[in-house]
Amino acid sequence: MAFSFSDVAALISGIIVGFVLGLIGGGGSIFATPLLYYFVGVGSPHVAIGTGAAAVAINALANVVGHARAGHVKWACAAIFAAAGTGGAFIGSTLGKLFDGQKLLLLFGVLMLAVAVQMFFKPPPPEGHDFSLTRENARQNVPALVLMGLAVGALSGFFGIGGGFLVVPGIIAATGMPMISAVGSSLVSVAAFGAATTANYAWSGLVDWRVTALLLAGGVAGGMVGGRLAGKLAARKQMLTKIFAVLVASVGVYVIYRGALVLLKP
Repeated sequence: MAFSFSDVAALISGIIVGFVLGLIGGGGSIFATPLLYYFVGVGSPHVAIGTGAAAVAINALANVVGHARAGHVKWACAAIFAAAGTGGAFIGSTLGKLFDGQKLLLLFGVLMLAVAVQMFFKPPPPEGHDFSLTRENARQNVPALVLMGLAVGALSGFFGIGGGFLVVPGIIAATGMPMISAVGSSLVSVAAFGAATTANYAWSGLVDWRVTALLLAGGVAGGMVGGRLAGKLAARKQMLTKIFAVLVASVGVYVIYRGALVLLKP
């Protein structure tokens, strides 16, 4: 089977996204849409968003297994957050499809800058305390999980991203659980939000499944390399996160620049 340039570019894009995910544990999916649109050359911003969401959902689902085996998934909290957020993701992705593609890319660039600032200046996460949802604390924590889930799911669906960088702090804010539990639990939501967004975009024929498969294949290879390197550079994770934030900001500026050129063209 012959491979075109776009096929190779999709594999490389998957390697980049997987490498970042493996190295710092999140954030790589935010590169998916600009890579698919500007590097791989998919047909439209909406196809880039739908295709990226499909790869993010499957990738997150695969990672849930390892965290579940390690006992890092708080299933009751994860289920409530994911269920509420899935409704938000359907709403957000429906609005995203109705939005002009170039304007959506421009807003995506602004989102990348906001994410970069948040990652660069975010202090090391608190240790937290072990948390389990019970009848006693449900009245306090369930409403917070539902509201956070709806908001994060809507943003995730609108921009076609996994939203892990929002899900993790959202779960911590709603429950105070330890960071490792929040990360493991967040993957359930990331998979659910990505699946909801993918289904909505696929219904409109806005998912390129061949490119999705190539992204996933590259992501497996990149994730293995990034994961191994993460073990060696564990003590420097804060520095790596800041470097990553600068890269996200740089790509965000480029996306805004390209989007503005198109929108200002007479």
